[in-house]
Amino acid sequence: MNVDWSVFTPWSALAGGLLIGAAAGGLWLLIGRIAGISGILGGLLAPVPGDWRWRLAFLAGLLVSPWLYLAVAGPAPVRVSASLPVLILAGLLVGYGTRLGSGCTSGHGVCGLSRWSLRSLVATLLFMGAGFATVYVTRHLLGAA
Repeated sequence: MNVDWSVFTPWSALAGGLLIGAAAGGLWLLIGRIAGISGILGGLLAPVPGDWRWRLAFLAGLLVSPWLYLAVAGPAPVRVSASLPVLILAGLLVGYGTRLGSGCTSGHGVCGLSRWSLRSLVATLLFMGAGFATVYVTRHLLGAA
């Protein structure tokens, strides 16, 4: 593995991690809820009276924040090497996996691990392992870019 030091950005990565931690911790401390994006979105699709405002605000923050970043830091280089059908299939598989695993990377990987949840540790190890295996198979065995 080679690190491209010209695009290695530890300070922005640290700032992003701190913001994610602050958002997850703030949601837990202020209203006692886990910042699992799939659960937040799922709760918005089947709303409980009085429970939708914070969910909508959290998701709106996720949608607005890239535009704020663009205004402050300028455009980030983006390279997508997959076709649209592959991206759609990948999104559907991730959605299915979050349903199957009762949570997503933010719910299990960020919030669950910080609460020392054994269930979240197992889920995180499984979806990270599946991701590593997928990259290995597609890039090294199938020869995709």
